[in-house]
Amino acid sequence: MTDINVHYQNNFGGDYSKTLPQLGDALVNVLQFFGCDQLYGVGGDFAANLISALSSNITLSPSSNEMHAGFNACGHAEIKGIGVALTTYTVGSLPCTSAAALAITEKLPVIFISGAPGENEISNHTIHHTVASSSTWRANYDCALESFRSLGMKAERLQGARSLGQPNMAAERFFQLVSHAYLNKEPVFIEIPRDLIFQKTQAIALPKNINQLNKNNFVLQGEALIASHIVKKLHAAKKPLVFIGENVKLNKQLRGQLMEFCHTYNIPYATTWLAKGLFDEYDPLSLGTYNGVFSLPENRDYIEQQADYIIEVDTSIHAQDTNSAFNTGTHQIDSFENKTTIKGTVQNQQEIINIFANLLTSGINKFDITLPAKEAKEFDDSAKIDFHNLSAVLNNIQKNTRKPFVYIPEIGNSYFASYGLTTKKATIGRSWITNPWYAAMGTSLPYARAICNEIQKQETDDIAVLITGDGGFHFQLNELIHLQKDQSSLIIIYMRNDIYHLGKSGEGDIYHCSTPDFDVIKLVSAYGGKGFHCETIAEFTQVFEQSVRENKGITLIEVPADTAPQYQCHEIKMLNLYIQAKNGNPEAMKQWQNIKS
Repeated sequence: MTDINVHYQNNFGGDYSKTLPQLGDALVNVLQFFGCDQLYGVGGDFAANLISALSSNITLSPSSNEMHAGFNACGHAEIKGIGVALTTYTVGSLPCTSAAALAITEKLPVIFISGAPGENEISNHTIHHTVASSSTWRANYDCALESFRSLGMKAERLQGARSLGQPNMAAERFFQLVSHAYLNKEPVFIEIPRDLIFQKTQAIALPKNINQLNKNNFVLQGEALIASHIVKKLHAAKKPLVFIGENVKLNKQLRGQLMEFCHTYNIPYATTWLAKGLFDEYDPLSLGTYNGVFSLPENRDYIEQQADYIIEVDTSIHAQDTNSAFNTGTHQIDSFENKTTIKGTVQNQQEIINIFANLLTSGINKFDITLPAKEAKEFDDSAKIDFHNLSAVLNNIQKNTRKPFVYIPEIGNSYFASYGLTTKKATIGRSWITNPWYAAMGTSLPYARAICNEIQKQETDDIAVLITGDGGFHFQLNELIHLQKDQSSLIIIYMRNDIYHLGKSGEGDIYHCSTPDFDVIKLVSAYGGKGFHCETIAEFTQVFEQSVRENKGITLIEVPADTAPQYQCHEIKMLNLYIQAKNGNPEAMKQWQNIKS
């Protein structure tokens, strides 16, 4: 049998054939071009050649399972702008569909790479890992591709050469798919046949730098006219507000531009719930997050009672109930009349960048606005620590600590309680990272691992703080083994009530996620960590501050959580009441109507 490379030499010449790289080497070059120096995955037979090709130049970090590999990659994308998960064929890739759904909803460029059967293995036979029963009439090799496509994302299998003497274009197609994910902030799924990894592929000349990818062939016209309209509005305003949406989270240039605009003209700003942690909430101009009746009273006064003009920047195209006060009609910015709304509609939000570039040179007069100082709350140190005061206690500690805390709240009570946190600007760029819109329980530890890895790489003073209920923790605690292997530093606040409390509407066994006999402190010691049981503010503060100073290994702080109303924070009370009202509880419906009116 003639070596395929001989055909390349005969067709295009020896000098040309020497320039052809192996596909595996080309994959490495493409991933490194996009800033990917680490990926997460689980090994497998169809991925073995991929692992061999990638491992010498990219850190391949094992995950506890394939779904967690996907969540690790999502967390990595949140802070690095791109994430990669590597699995084997179908049995490995299909568990990643949940993480792919998360990446779609959170607009994360995550590359899901799966090994696949070699093109020389495709026949009428079903092979291991294919999704087919012994009674099927056909062999279906495309089950994973079809599954990921059904989520609404690009899903392709790279192909080998189809014409003798013509090298395949697998590397070029891989580059195009990764570019699509990066530019459009969405995931892609790529299957790579294992017999292509060490084959020659068409050489590609990558752009000089990643910024060249953002050069659109066209730019929407009219940005200067929009900026001029905003200037007129600002000249007539006395108390303007910039309201920033979650779609800016992966655009570092736009985030910096928005802060420059607010500070140049002394204009207060607030973010949507889903954009929390993007900016320094200790900034005198920050009003934190806003979400109608669920927002803290101190953040609502200026927004609802004083603001006379609002610039709303890159909130979601479609209204989202999580982000608009759960459609309760209390999100006053939604119905604010004197407002200019700017949505990002081209790649990299270039039109918004152009609008604010115009505004920054427009000679707007600086506003004379001073927001009330953020007051630290005083506590009785002997009082019980619980959800009702957890955020306030952490805010007090953060205010007196130089090191920024990077919060990773788990979905549930911990997530909603975290909106009371005041976040500092973290070195890694984000200080509150979770998956609020998709709301899949069981992602905070995989996210925390990716965040801890980045803190280690950058050698920053950031402190990773995971806040979780016992239910969410039990979904994912197997990821602790990799935090131990990575020698990561992580503080886990474990709020324990042994039930799924958020939205609970009965006493059935289905709401019970644990048992009082479970000893979480012994468990965390098995992972090389330290565990503490704290019931008072004084105990909690002492342990937490000590953990910040030491900043070493896994520290778990167990806090008994009481389900009585007086121990729930404002956000949890509001949401539970809202859920009960929606479920038809007469008393809850009456209370909710009183709040709305």
